[in-house]
Amino acid sequence: MRFTLLLLSVLLTTTALAQLPYAEEVAKHRETYKSDFITSSSSPLKSKDDLSFLRFYEPDSTYRVIATIQLTPKAEPFDMPTYSGKTQPHVAYALLSFTVNGKPQQLTIYRNLNLLRMPEYRDYLFLPFKDATSGLSTYGGGRYLDFRMSDIKNGQMTLDFNKAYNPYCAYREGYSCPIPPKNNVLPVAIEAGEKTYGKAH
Repeated sequence: MRFTLLLLSVLLTTTALAQLPYAEEVAKHRETYKSDFITSSSSPLKSKDDLSFLRFYEPDSTYRVIATIQLTPKAEPFDMPTYSGKTQPHVAYALLSFTVNGKPQQLTIYRNLNLLRMPEYRDYLFLPFKDATSGLSTYGGGRYLDFRMSDIKNGQMTLDFNKAYNPYCAYREGYSCPIPPKNNVLPVAIEAGEKTYGKAH
């Protein structure tokens, strides 16, 4: 029994040490994320006081998963609704298949057709989603992840839900935030990434 407890203690310590560099990576990402609010002219958060109400799950590498990519070259463009009532033209780029906590899941990743006109965003990929935490511990309108086509390697890409972030609509009204399509509503809880904003609108 004593040996079992010692072995368990060693395993837990090893796991904690293995998580540390990853936790530092996520922490650096979040610091950059916060600073972008202050430097962006269109940001809904203007002060360090506003930033103090940003909340996140603790970094958890189990929500950093490898997804298999199935391209959808014949997908038809469509108008993705936003919470302002406007629409934005998108087209499905690929179907992502992955596993979360032992359960197989799928999400569709999109290209924003307006951004195709801008050279710096021609390879931009957009992943809006909701999950079982939406409206509870996370923003009810869903969360987003951003990628570049170069993130796809050998038919796969890494989905790091620890970097999932809220749309601007989570902080203030008046923004055109895309609504995640019904096929991008996950039945599982993604307890990673950004939580609900801690300050009332």
